[in-house]
Amino acid sequence: MTARDVAVGIVGTGAVGQAVGGALVTAGLATLTLGDKGAGKTSTALALAAMHGLRLLANDRVFVRPDEDGCVDVLPWPSAAAIGLGLLEALNWFEVVRERLRGGEQLHPTQHERVTAALLAGDRTPLWAKNKELKTQVFPDQFERWFSVPLAAGGEAAALIFPRVEAGTAPAEENVVRTLEQGDFMSGETEDRYPDVFGLVGMDGGGSDRARQEVTRRLAALPHHAVVLGHDVTANADFLAKLVGV
Repeated sequence: MTARDVAVGIVGTGAVGQAVGGALVTAGLATLTLGDKGAGKTSTALALAAMHGLRLLANDRVFVRPDEDGCVDVLPWPSAAAIGLGLLEALNWFEVVRERLRGGEQLHPTQHERVTAALLAGDRTPLWAKNKELKTQVFPDQFERWFSVPLAAGGEAAALIFPRVEAGTAPAEENVVRTLEQGDFMSGETEDRYPDVFGLVGMDGGGSDRARQEVTRRLAALPHHAVVLGHDVTANADFLAKLVGV
């Protein structure tokens, strides 16, 4: 494969880079969380990072590429992380953000002004506009500086988690089969924030067909876990930590 063949983007993906410092046995392993909007990807990744010391690699999107050893490298996608006000409170980060804002610091400029106003006022009520939740937009480096969540610069894919959230449910693994699908990869249709305006890349955001097929084949050989999570972030984090072997 050429250099342009191997960079593949996965959309709707959270990744936690698992290293020795994250209390894992093998350094550099990465667990990917995949699913549609609202599936619980962000909750899964941030709960593990905040409560069990795993290194956060990415919140929503990652680059993946096959390496020469038959594995899959996972690289971070440097974009703002969207965190709902409810999850921010559940992680005990709401007051941290509020104090930072009151001290003159800023979050990502894509954050809606209503969210900023709610944070400053101490209002934890979820905000919505046209059936879309308005969320806090966090710069990647703020996870480490504001929340003491360590970051990872890369890792080797080791497992895939496919979460879904159901209110009032205890976290558990489900007896269903979920595999990597075409919709899990970025494409020109799904990824409109970074379009190839000048036509320099020569392919859509999901990489070449050859690269997607190879990455899919390799990831299919890794452990897959379909899980249901409740609204208790601590219980979710403890369950997930056991699942991935922390």
